[in-house]
Amino acid sequence: MPMSSSFSSSSSSSSSYCCCIFWVNWVLCLISFSFAEDPYVFFDWTVSYVTASPLGVKQQVIGVNGQFPGPILNVTTNWNVVVNVKNNLDEPLLLTWNGIQQRKNAWQDGVSGTNCPIPAGWNWTYQFQVKDQIGSFFYFPSLNFQRAAGGYGGIVVNNRDVIAVPFGTPDGDITLFISDWYIKSHKELREQVGSGVGLGASDGILINGLGPYRYDNAVPDGIAFQTIYVDPGKTYRLRIHNVGISTSLNFRIQNHNLLLVETEGSYTVQQNYTNMDIHVGQSYSFLVTMDQHASNDYYIVASPRFVNSSAWTKATGVAVLHYSNSLGPASGPLPDPPNEYDTYFSMNQARSIRWNVSAGAARPNPQGSFKYGQITVTDVYVILNRPPELIDGKWRTTVNGISYLAPSTPLKVAQQFNIPGVFKLDFPNRLMNRPAKVDTSIINGTFKGFMEIIFQNNDTAVQSYHLDGYAFFVVGMDYGVWTENSRSTYNKWDGVARCTTQVFPGAWTAILVYLDNAGIWNLRTQNLDSWYLGQEVYLSAVNPQTDKNELPLPDNTIYCGVLSFLQKDQAQRVNFSGASSCPKTMKTILAAVLLALFGTCFT
Repeated sequence: MPMSSSFSSSSSSSSSYCCCIFWVNWVLCLISFSFAEDPYVFFDWTVSYVTASPLGVKQQVIGVNGQFPGPILNVTTNWNVVVNVKNNLDEPLLLTWNGIQQRKNAWQDGVSGTNCPIPAGWNWTYQFQVKDQIGSFFYFPSLNFQRAAGGYGGIVVNNRDVIAVPFGTPDGDITLFISDWYIKSHKELREQVGSGVGLGASDGILINGLGPYRYDNAVPDGIAFQTIYVDPGKTYRLRIHNVGISTSLNFRIQNHNLLLVETEGSYTVQQNYTNMDIHVGQSYSFLVTMDQHASNDYYIVASPRFVNSSAWTKATGVAVLHYSNSLGPASGPLPDPPNEYDTYFSMNQARSIRWNVSAGAARPNPQGSFKYGQITVTDVYVILNRPPELIDGKWRTTVNGISYLAPSTPLKVAQQFNIPGVFKLDFPNRLMNRPAKVDTSIINGTFKGFMEIIFQNNDTAVQSYHLDGYAFFVVGMDYGVWTENSRSTYNKWDGVARCTTQVFPGAWTAILVYLDNAGIWNLRTQNLDSWYLGQEVYLSAVNPQTDKNELPLPDNTIYCGVLSFLQKDQAQRVNFSGASSCPKTMKTILAAVLLALFGTCFT
């Protein structure tokens, strides 16, 4: 009996021990599995009006969490990003993520064709993955001319550690927002534009939401300016975004070279520039080495381009580059801009920007492994824009003679619910011989087709065109009218892949894009005055086969237009307590398993 009792006790102890080992191993496997998945990060943002004086005059601007510009969204390739946005403005709001491709997830794009606006006082949670992307991007409010009041911020998408970067690790990473700026509110500006009155010269150029350093007596005293602090001998990555309304800006740093390394998610052939024309909506990364003797500080300058009015002379943005061993303030004349009368300077500069086809991308393969020059083109669209014109008594802008009319029901939602009459898939591939009209006509793209788009700018200002959902290849640009023979000048090997390209006045720019991202995507001018008046169109790319990876209608969809009856009152607010790298549900599961483990092992 004692032996039997002893054996029973030993067997029970051994069984408990084995059980504990099993549970521990199971939990460790679960933990390793959860961390092997792509991480989640959570952000809680409130968009509201804040008071600022960027040009020395108090005015209402749009801030994010009280910041103007807003916070930097700093993430890594393939991370899942969850941003809860509370709209504390007095009008509807959408944030769009300029350059983030939203792979198979157009629901998160944040433009009028994909999302109902977030009503004033409501919140909405964006959830998207920065899938297979790296580089420099930004976010901004996409409705109601609100970008003219701010609401923008940077997006940094870093490489995973396993993917090589084609340059050494910089000693610092600095984001700069450059923009034209008006003291009038965005509501006054949109009313002005809608009445057919042009924007005119801006009141100044901002750098990171701040006015100019007092480089001469013409600049009023007492204006706050941006100072960038650096150490001698070190190299910094500067991410520059033109988040302005309609003005191309030339960026330069006194006595320093700009080594271009990346633009909008593509590594470039590394070249030194003394200055760079950055057009509305464009983003660039430069490496800048602090190789001067620092007898004094240095000017950082953003000045208007392609303007010929004397009213623009005061509109120069100036910040200060301050070495830690500097002996005095910046002095002397500002570094010279390009010759305004050299019409080919900016175009030749743009042509010089090439794709680094040997660099690793966000995936473990070279950027140039996609041989875009060897793919047969499926569709050709020549997109022609003109200056504002009166259509049915209202000032409108057009592409191919059509001024886009945003329906009350977003295109993507109407497509999901098969609602007839909201839009037509009949956008013409060239300008038609008919009067201009206002319509909701969209491009019927061929899924996994290769589309050639030629932008022909018949306006007198530089236009920047942007396509959501994709990076496209910029293969050619020139002055004059594009013809079939123009293809002989195309760069079919290392044209840079990006999401925003400039089209000079009286000129054309050609792009190629592979339509492998299902959804409805916005093709627009980034110039806010032209966009507001209708210079945009949407491109539909429908996968004819069921794709389990294409994300469904989100549970938190806001309904509007003909589907307003589906919308319930928003009774619950979602709040996150900062960033996290482990999904909330996974944390709950782990906690439950651990409790079960201890309960089993010690009873």
